[in-house]
Amino acid sequence: MIDRRAFILGAAALAGTARAENAAGKFELVMVEEHGCPWCARWNAEVGPIYPKTAEGRIAPLRRIDISEVGGDGLAVDMRVVFTPTFLLVRDGAEIGRIEGYPGEELFWWFLAALMQKHDLGEGEDR
Repeated sequence: MIDRRAFILGAAALAGTARAENAAGKFELVMVEEHGCPWCARWNAEVGPIYPKTAEGRIAPLRRIDISEVGGDGLAVDMRVVFTPTFLLVRDGAEIGRIEGYPGEELFWWFLAALMQKHDLGEGEDR
């Protein structure tokens, strides 16, 4: 279960860095999905409604693409996307990190925080 106090503190810390860091480039989180993917549906139910309201969502807004569209939309990926969902952290159209699969809500937030911290996009607070 998510610790809501830690979530709020983490969101506040990330929100403070969002404006400055976005000056260094345009960031987004690209969700690669496919029709009928049960893990995509689970992410949509557990995280999808809240993601745009979070500091992470403000720093790296969500964009969804079908797995068949990867590479055809100008997105530069480091390697082929095989699993859905795959979450690509993107700066100016180029992949800078990824999360393959959906390990559940708590681990998703942890992995995303670690990716953002690695690229100086926030404090990487646990939820």
